[in-house]
Amino acid sequence: MKITRVYRFAASHRLHSPKLSEGENQSLYGKCNHPYGHGHDYVLHVTLAGDPDSETGRLVNIGALDRYVEDRILRIYDHSDLNQDVDGFLGVPTTENLALDGERRLRSAWPFPDVALEGISIQETGRNSVELRTPNQKS
Repeated sequence: MKITRVYRFAASHRLHSPKLSEGENQSLYGKCNHPYGHGHDYVLHVTLAGDPDSETGRLVNIGALDRYVEDRILRIYDHSDLNQDVDGFLGVPTTENLALDGERRLRSAWPFPDVALEGISIQETGRNSVELRTPNQKS
C-alpha cells in the first residue's frame, strides 16, 4: 500500500553553474539565470509504502510524518534562497537537485522502520515537476 502526503513551501533560487561560462549559463538556464534569482511556490509529495498497522489501520502516524517533514524539509527550504541559505545543498538548485537533496534529508534519519520512503516529487511550476522514486528501500 502507498500513501502520499502533500506539502507546500516557497523558495527562491538562481540557476547558475560555476563550471559554465556566463554565456553557457544564460543559454542553458535562460530567464532562470537572472542574477537576482526568482521564486517559486513548490508542491512537495512524499510517498510511503508498507502495510497498515493491524491495530490502528494506518500505514503511518500522519502527525508524526508531518512533524518529520516539517523538521527535515519545510523549516529548511521554506522562504529560503536555495543558493545561499540551505546548508549542505549540493549543486545547482534545479528541481532535480532539490528532489535529490530533499530525499537525502528525509532518508538520513528516517524514524519509521516499518514503512519505506518510496520517493518524493516536487512541482516547481504548472509545467515542471520532478519525481524521484526509490522503491523497496526501507530507510
